[in-house]
Amino acid sequence: MVVVRDAASGHDGARSGPMVKVRMVMLAVLGRLRRWCGGIAIRSALVAAVVVLASLVIVGAASVALLYRSMCADVDDAAKARAAAVAERLRKEPPDELESVLLATDQRIVAVQVIDSSGEVVRRSGSASEEPLMTLQDRKSRDPQVGVPATSDDDIRVATATVSGRKGQYTVLVGGGIEPIESMVSTVATMLAITAPVVAVVAAVATYLLVGRSLRSVDAIRSRVTQISTSDLGERVPVPDRADEISALAVTMNEMLSRIEAGHAAQRRFVGDASHELRSPLATVISALEIAQTHPEVFDRTLVQTALLPEAHRMQSLVEDLLLLARADEHGLPMRRAEIDFDDLAGVEVARLKRETPLQVSARLAPVKVVGDALGVSRVLRNLADNAARHAATEVSIVVHADGGSAYLQVSDDGPGIPLAERDRVFERFVRLDADRSRQGGGSGLGLAIVAEIVAAHDGTVDIGDRLGGGTVMTVQLPLANSPDSSR
Repeated sequence: MVVVRDAASGHDGARSGPMVKVRMVMLAVLGRLRRWCGGIAIRSALVAAVVVLASLVIVGAASVALLYRSMCADVDDAAKARAAAVAERLRKEPPDELESVLLATDQRIVAVQVIDSSGEVVRRSGSASEEPLMTLQDRKSRDPQVGVPATSDDDIRVATATVSGRKGQYTVLVGGGIEPIESMVSTVATMLAITAPVVAVVAAVATYLLVGRSLRSVDAIRSRVTQISTSDLGERVPVPDRADEISALAVTMNEMLSRIEAGHAAQRRFVGDASHELRSPLATVISALEIAQTHPEVFDRTLVQTALLPEAHRMQSLVEDLLLLARADEHGLPMRRAEIDFDDLAGVEVARLKRETPLQVSARLAPVKVVGDALGVSRVLRNLADNAARHAATEVSIVVHADGGSAYLQVSDDGPGIPLAERDRVFERFVRLDADRSRQGGGSGLGLAIVAEIVAAHDGTVDIGDRLGGGTVMTVQLPLANSPDSSR
């Protein structure tokens, strides 16, 4: 038994070997076909060929059918008219006196027969047979019939007419020949069958060349994109001369690369500015600690209050600002929306400025309610108030009022003002109009950037204008608590 099993298995293995090879060859061929047909140009050409061929087949078949029916209708009309003419003559005279012109034949009228009531052919054209073209017993009524196939010849369509003459009742049979029609239609169908594949191939070739030409521009764009790296974002993809979708794609990609380059440059500038801002207080703290380590006797309350704590607080505030902006960039600012007394928050900032600055602080606060995050709105008020106090010469003014469906906050100062060309740039991060970057020159350059982020998160706007008499007016617009925009 073991020997038999081994022999059988060896025989099966010998048979399965070629089958496996054939299967592998077929898979390899299919894989090559799939890769060969994987290109967009080839797929487009194949689709174009199939669509054109299918369209020509459908239109050609419909056209051939309509042509055949139309020409058959012409033959039937001619046969019907001849049958009516012969029947009209038979009402007045017997069949043997019919004029020869009524029995004449041509390419359309191939046979004319006059049959009496007994079913015999009493008069016929020269080309007509002695047997009736159709069996009259099959007629259930005496109404005229048109387009009835002849009994003996499918290439003849018969039109009938029944008439009562002087010597009895007669039936006129007129046969119309459709053999020339069938020949012509067959020729047209053959021409269409030959032309359709040729047109499909031409359409496929034209589509392949057109798509291939377009894809060369895409390939040039792809090649250039592969050469662009983060270290060289100044490269741009080539834009084709023709105005088409590929050109629009290239322009869009160049615009995207410009935005990426600007974002990358802003990120590098952000990192550099953040490092610079953090380095100064950190260096001060480290220097103070090194002095204290070398001379422990100088490490007293005065050193802590004048050097360590202010710089530590400054560094803490800067880190918090950076974290807030990072959260805004990544997920948006976290918002705890609630109804806020806008004028009360502004009153707190007015009182703080009066305590902390020698400036003249004036306020005009109307009762206004908005919906938003109380901490965020307070941050906007404080940053704008501090910015105004930093640049004011003698006076800071804060106004809160409502107009229509919006609440307005106006913080103005009598400082040097902001040039018109710089009014959009001051809301960017680490942008300061001071020539120096010293601590005496102002803040870190993040205050107005944070204001812009928080106001945008509240569906509001912030603008910069000129103060009457000189200076700057910062205007924040927020939706009122009862406005439709505040519920978003």
